[in-house]
Amino acid sequence: MNSMAATPSGLKAQTSPSPDNQISDADRRRALFGSAVGSTIEWYDYFLYGTMSSIVFGKLFFPSDDPVTSQLLALASFALAFLIRPIGGVVFAHIGDRVGRKKTLVMTLSIMGLSTVLIGLTPTYDQIGVWAPILLTLLRLLQGLALGGEWGGGVLLAVEYSPAKKRGFFGAVPQTGALFGLALGNLVTSGLSTVFTEEAFLSYGWRIPFVLSIVLVMIGMWIRNKVEETPSFRKVAEQAKANPSAAAASKKLPLTETITKHWRPVLVAIGAKFVETSTFFLFATFTISYLVGLGYKRVEALNIVLIAAVIAVPVMLYFGALSDRIGRKKVFVAGTILIALYAGPYFWLLNQGSAVISTIAVVIGFSVIWSTYGSVLGTFFAESFPPNVRYTGISLGYQVGAALVGGPMPLIATALMARYHGSYVPVAIFIALCALVSLIAISFTKDRTGQPLDS
Repeated sequence: MNSMAATPSGLKAQTSPSPDNQISDADRRRALFGSAVGSTIEWYDYFLYGTMSSIVFGKLFFPSDDPVTSQLLALASFALAFLIRPIGGVVFAHIGDRVGRKKTLVMTLSIMGLSTVLIGLTPTYDQIGVWAPILLTLLRLLQGLALGGEWGGGVLLAVEYSPAKKRGFFGAVPQTGALFGLALGNLVTSGLSTVFTEEAFLSYGWRIPFVLSIVLVMIGMWIRNKVEETPSFRKVAEQAKANPSAAAASKKLPLTETITKHWRPVLVAIGAKFVETSTFFLFATFTISYLVGLGYKRVEALNIVLIAAVIAVPVMLYFGALSDRIGRKKVFVAGTILIALYAGPYFWLLNQGSAVISTIAVVIGFSVIWSTYGSVLGTFFAESFPPNVRYTGISLGYQVGAALVGGPMPLIATALMARYHGSYVPVAIFIALCALVSLIAISFTKDRTGQPLDS
């Protein structure tokens, strides 16, 4: 995975990156906050769709005589956005590597906010017929496009501002945005489910969290505009300015250079992503519909995942800091092995019919095990590419991996259980296979914990 020794294409290598002490603590905190807040808002918007596709959209936008068919169609629209996430990653990563991380992140947040609000205003199938699922799916694709560019920029905003000895901790902070976004979305949905009757919730209650997200987006835009461009990108820009002839000679697009010169770390990133993305959507999305199918009330299922997501935040930060001491690779491998062993017992625990046992099961799987590899993934990817193609490299690996198994995970799990008469064993086997792919991928990497990021 260590093709990162290359310098920006066509530019003279500099002796060393800017020392850590040239970046103030205030700048670091501002970057961390901007990364976490923006990531939280984007994931909140994104996961709202996932939650509603599990409990609402099948009935309102994909009606069918067979409830399972409606559910599968709704989950398919959720998964479809993952196919466009790599496109969003490439498009916005190109802008991020050429124009800057900050401007790109403002753009992705704007697109995500607009599409989310419009989802909350979209008429249902009963109101406009077949145009309802078409419009909903198109807006979902816009969400995928925005998130495709958001993740890489959010991670780089934190990692490229981090001191070398705390890079794992800094890289874990934007990763918690997914947890905060999930928790916030579940909290709002659970609260509305309690306040409104089932009829009122299906009529208009589900729309409220989508429309209100505009407030969060405005706050996020204000915060991100306060953050300066990252030190790594400023260094690349200064190199280009100091060597205009060399910069002009380099005509390769970031995507072209990434694929031709850094294809190995891209493939490793795709494989490493398998275990993280499949288990995240197992816990965050599929578990809700699975628990409802076992007879739990929707509020109970949402609250179980909510508790686990909240607990996962400090656990993830801990594992990020731990990786700074013992290495990213050790943390990642340990968690991947554990989840392969835990997948079967996880479903067995959920089937015991106890809310307490189910909560413990989700906390063990989501809050603890997932947090190991989830905490180090962003930093691991960022350390694998040089700064001039880093945005493109990490976005491509991350989003392709997510498209292959992340988005389809709830759909795959639902289909497997329908095919095998409600048995969870095939789903557990699928998770174990994803873990195996990631273990094989990560075996080709060299741990760069503590080394200079831009060397």
